[in-house]
Amino acid sequence: MRRYNITRSINTPRGAMHHIALIGALLCAICLGGCEKALDLPEEKEFISENINYGSKLLEPIIGRTNLMGQFNSDNSSLPLTFEIVNARYGDGRPVTDLFEVRPTYVWIDAYDGEEASLEEIEAKRRLEDRPLFEVRESGQFILWASTTNELIGPRPTDSSNLVQDIRHFDLKVSNSGGEVYLADFQLVPWRERPYFPYNDINPYTGEPAPDPIDPRNPNKQDYIRPRLSGVVGANSNNFLVSNNERKDVVVYIRPFEGGNGHNLRFKFMANDSTFINPDEFNETNWNELVHGFNTEKTEEYVQYDVAYPIPLVNIQTPYTNGGSASVNIEYSRRGFGGGLIYASFGLDFNIYRPGDWEIVFHFKNELPKFEDE
Repeated sequence: MRRYNITRSINTPRGAMHHIALIGALLCAICLGGCEKALDLPEEKEFISENINYGSKLLEPIIGRTNLMGQFNSDNSSLPLTFEIVNARYGDGRPVTDLFEVRPTYVWIDAYDGEEASLEEIEAKRRLEDRPLFEVRESGQFILWASTTNELIGPRPTDSSNLVQDIRHFDLKVSNSGGEVYLADFQLVPWRERPYFPYNDINPYTGEPAPDPIDPRNPNKQDYIRPRLSGVVGANSNNFLVSNNERKDVVVYIRPFEGGNGHNLRFKFMANDSTFINPDEFNETNWNELVHGFNTEKTEEYVQYDVAYPIPLVNIQTPYTNGGSASVNIEYSRRGFGGGLIYASFGLDFNIYRPGDWEIVFHFKNELPKFEDE
């Protein structure tokens, strides 16, 4: 019987084995390359799903502010994807062109954090860029920029009708190297401008004063913005002041004023006889920290700041915000029986979207707040 000596192969030095492995790998690569060439296999392509979609195809932005819209589902398609708005038309077939007019709009080039110490520092973090009023982003989100106005893009009809010829439609082409998918018949139905929030006092269809919620058919009544109140007592009644649908002891006006420098914000406090209360009465208010503003000016009728618009500038938490709104609290104290301090406050969470000179007026419609000590 012939014997085979396998001891040598088992004890082959490690370096030789590594050399053999390299040769084997090289031969496999050559073989595979030759097979690929011989079989003419296609290059690997990206995947694009036929089931990509959005949570809703109805977009209802508010003109005059930056709106991010659209919940896109890629259904595991290969990223990145390319998005293109196509076939924009009204419901009666007329082409839509107003959405794609180019206007300058602010774009952040550095992060705003609420710690900026001047308007110049804020403005250095953003710049004006020419952008279409409406576009789709690389993420698939749609954006209607704050540069829009009621004059540039007509809002929905004032009578709340939704006629076919008034509705803008468009399709969306989504593609990568694996192919393209068309998503048909998105609808864009914009609301007219609401330059501030809260907007209880604005009819969203017409832009005119909103009707009173309790007596909506009475043309001599309207709804108002209502502040929050805590411990505010009336000087005459000695009762707590309230502001709700039934009783409005205090209401708020957010309105433009003339004579500012183009980026002023004022706070005023109106008495029931239409005179103005001296801000010094609100003795616990930290005026220098009320808003992210600069060059504070306090007179006997108002407190004014230089500010950058919109307010707030971005939707992040800062010392001046509460959620997505700026937040102000006006505070004061007086002596109660026994000499202890009694604290009271009122305030508002608000947004202002349109640049300019604006004032926020707290109107004590029925009686003054009580400032005197007991």
